[in-house]
Amino acid sequence: MSAPPTDFFTEGLARKYDERNSRLAPISDGLHFLTRLILEDRPENSRVLCVGVGTGADILALAEAFPGWTFVGVEPSLSMLNVCRERMARAGVLDRCELIHGVVDDLPPEPKFDVATALLVAHFVKREQRANFYAGIIDRLREGGCFINAEISFDLDSAAFPSMLRNWQSIQRLMGGTEESLRAVPQQLREALTVLSPDEVEKLMGDAGGVTPVRFFQAFLIAGWYALKQTARSNAASIRSR
Repeated sequence: MSAPPTDFFTEGLARKYDERNSRLAPISDGLHFLTRLILEDRPENSRVLCVGVGTGADILALAEAFPGWTFVGVEPSLSMLNVCRERMARAGVLDRCELIHGVVDDLPPEPKFDVATALLVAHFVKREQRANFYAGIIDRLREGGCFINAEISFDLDSAAFPSMLRNWQSIQRLMGGTEESLRAVPQQLREALTVLSPDEVEKLMGDAGGVTPVRFFQAFLIAGWYALKQTARSNAASIRSR
């Protein structure tokens, strides 16, 4: 297995993570609600990959609704993974979970997954690595499997960005941001994170996995897509039609 990226979360930060983000519950609840609707036709015994599982909020949002599903959570932060394991145990779903300290590339190519999620993860991945990040997830899906991706996405050079920036700063203020930290948000979006426009995200997802991303969610700067991995038959038909 390759070495996970540097762990930026201390044990203390990891344990405060959910409390800090609790004021964003209306956004995360909406994202999870729509995700469950998209996935409601998946097999009753689906195997689900959660990339960047963090403290396990995405598993918990799915585990209750789909009691027959099992989960593999991959997380580069050991501190976050420890908190996730504790949360899964308290919720009584740890026996349905395999939690792995690492990244997607650490997973074997088989067995495949029916569903894969990467919620609020991709904007931490550098532009030059983004296509491989998407491809690594889609490659691990069964034919017809569903990839749910949500990330911070906006055209930072567009005329609409200054207005949207004020909205995003309001979000940061809700999360306890100071005036100094709010002034640093534009630099954070451009330098600390890798924020791509929705068009760029859709092209990279499509090129990386031969899928057609469908945008289903937007909450200020947070956008969400789902994409179905093509079957061999549909992929061959697509090639012939070119």
